[in-house]
Amino acid sequence: MAKKNDSIVTEFVLEGLTDKPELQLPLFLLFQGIYGVTVVGNVGMILLITFSSKLQSPMYFFLGNLSSLDLFYSSVVTPKLLGNFIWEKNVISYPGCITQLFFFCVFAISECYMLTAMAYDRYVAICSPLLYNVTMSQKVCSVLVTGVYIIATLGAMAHTIFMTKLPFCGNNVIHHYFCDIIPLLKLSCSSTYINELLVILVGGFNVLATTMPIIISYAFILSNILRIPSTQGRSKAFGTCGSHLTTVGVFYGSIIFMYLKPASSSNMAQEKVASVFYTTVIPMLNPLIYSLRNKDVKNVLSKVMSMRYGPSQVSSKNQ
Repeated sequence: MAKKNDSIVTEFVLEGLTDKPELQLPLFLLFQGIYGVTVVGNVGMILLITFSSKLQSPMYFFLGNLSSLDLFYSSVVTPKLLGNFIWEKNVISYPGCITQLFFFCVFAISECYMLTAMAYDRYVAICSPLLYNVTMSQKVCSVLVTGVYIIATLGAMAHTIFMTKLPFCGNNVIHHYFCDIIPLLKLSCSSTYINELLVILVGGFNVLATTMPIIISYAFILSNILRIPSTQGRSKAFGTCGSHLTTVGVFYGSIIFMYLKPASSSNMAQEKVASVFYTTVIPMLNPLIYSLRNKDVKNVLSKVMSMRYGPSQVSSKNQ
């Protein structure tokens, strides 16, 4: 154990997902593949939105930002996770741990608010289509995205600043695969009451501030769609928000499974699995959801593939 003056911990050891040697290589290959798909999928989505003239609308502006968040969100956690499978002892310095905690909080909170901004965009598009271009102007979209990052940074700073005030002078083994708030609080050798209260207050505020607008937006969207007389019109309206609704369901579903289950049924193995899902798997799924469910993205992607491989090869692949 690395200490300073025989009392203060200066580095931590990340326990990782498993300590079974026979699982290290298969899990390394699995998560290396997941991370590879995450990087390729999100970078591909960013490039498509940036360079395609057909994807220059507010919806895709938010989607591009969501892909950027997923890319960095996964990159904060996954490389260290891969290190757990390679190194016998995965050590992270105290500054490195605090830095990882800060950026994890920034991107996790940003993800919630970005999904909320996208819900508002869908609400305006379906409920006020004639005013869409005015309401969702470039300036408004930029303000919304800037607000997302400001709120996320403030929330992350609150957690990080109060975490740095805690002394760590005992066990330095973090029973997790990255520096998360709760596992770190369990290692502190002083009262963590303020930090735990902050988790409840900041976390509760973020949950209410993001889920309520999403629920209200989709309540209005559903009410508006049900008033559309034609089946084709209703189907088209549902299609414009189907990808976003799927993303919201997957993301918040994993968060609810993680944090809203009974304390008596909680154990570290389950928490690690749930954490893997929303820190590693979801950033991989989001670009796949939008590329498979969104007609505009599929059309642009097909056109790019046609230019790259030729029409006959693309059609044979689609078959």
